[in-house]
Amino acid sequence: MYTFIRDNAAWLAAGFLLTLSSSFGQTFFISIFAGEIRAAFGLSHGLWGAVYSVGTLASAIVMVWAGTLTDRFRVRELILVVLPFFAAACLAMAAVPGAWALPFVIFALRLAGQGMTTHTAIVAMSRWFVANRGKALSVASLGVTLGESLMPLAFVALLAVAGWRSLWVLAAVLILATLPILQSLLRWERTPQADLASNPAAGMRGVHWTRGQVLRNWVFWSVMPLILGPSTFVTVLFFHQVHLAEIKEISHLSLVALFPVYTASAVAAMVASGIALDRWGTGRLLPFLVLPLAVGFIVLSRSEGLLGIGVGMAVVGITSGANSTLPNAFWAEFYGTRHMGGIKAMAQAMLVFGTAVGPVATGIAIDAGVGFEKQMLWIALYCVAAAALAAVTLRRAARMLAPAGEIDVVGA
Repeated sequence: MYTFIRDNAAWLAAGFLLTLSSSFGQTFFISIFAGEIRAAFGLSHGLWGAVYSVGTLASAIVMVWAGTLTDRFRVRELILVVLPFFAAACLAMAAVPGAWALPFVIFALRLAGQGMTTHTAIVAMSRWFVANRGKALSVASLGVTLGESLMPLAFVALLAVAGWRSLWVLAAVLILATLPILQSLLRWERTPQADLASNPAAGMRGVHWTRGQVLRNWVFWSVMPLILGPSTFVTVLFFHQVHLAEIKEISHLSLVALFPVYTASAVAAMVASGIALDRWGTGRLLPFLVLPLAVGFIVLSRSEGLLGIGVGMAVVGITSGANSTLPNAFWAEFYGTRHMGGIKAMAQAMLVFGTAVGPVATGIAIDAGVGFEKQMLWIALYCVAAAALAAVTLRRAARMLAPAGEIDVVGA
């Protein structure tokens, strides 16, 4: 592992910085300011969830097209557009004049952050590495995991001394600060876009699947309920973090102080899943992805004190960490890398759709008197059912795979 990181440090560091920067467009960061935003514009839980979902759904639709840009442009070229747009979205949140503008701002933040910044990093790792794809994805994805741990703790603390609008200005500055670093790291890109056709890795039946073929494939639709689970329900958990603190009768700061426990678990799972992935492949591992999430939500539903909540967050972190490697490698392993940008963009749009529906559905349920603790038990049941379906599907689909690649893409 050390030798791999040393020999590929520049490219892995670029992936790490991109996923870390994406934090400012992720639900766990935006929801830090949920209380201030709802108070400023007089929004209920359900209405704030609806506003958030409208913006997120719009970003998912645009991602279907925007994500294909990773098949046409090099990373160092694409980030010259994506990151300044991302910073502008943060500034728009800092200056948002009223509730009417929130869907547009959320759209920009979600498209740039959870959408294109994350998508660019993950597609690059999946394409640049073959034999060590799992390790590359785990190292690069440490960025968003670190962000989940440090950003809420740091910015909730800063809320005590600074206004929420000024903190969004700080977010814009931090995003722009990464741009020259990334340009330096990517002076020599690992796989020039012009050479993609000469070194792709094929998927099932030795075919380089197109996006249309994937949409007509039964494996895709059978596995999607599982893949949707982590992004949708971890988003729900972070989105309602203020409400969770209220119903557990602890302070918001006390809750976010537990996030490093979640992160430590996620990092351990991320590294372990990356190593295991390179050894056993996604077909054997993917069905187990959401089982820790199910257990974690049951624990969170039943726990009252900080210890129990911490245990629940740690178990959820296992799924979150493995989710950074297993689903992303699944697309490359089962469908090939030649059309990876378009396929991953389609899948990312569906994941963003899930993160849009989750907050509004659970927010409306909370307003209707269905407690979040009860909802978590239903989420756990969903995860178990999705895992069973995926296990049956992938056992059959694995028979159509060619032998795994032995050599990484040659650097240029």
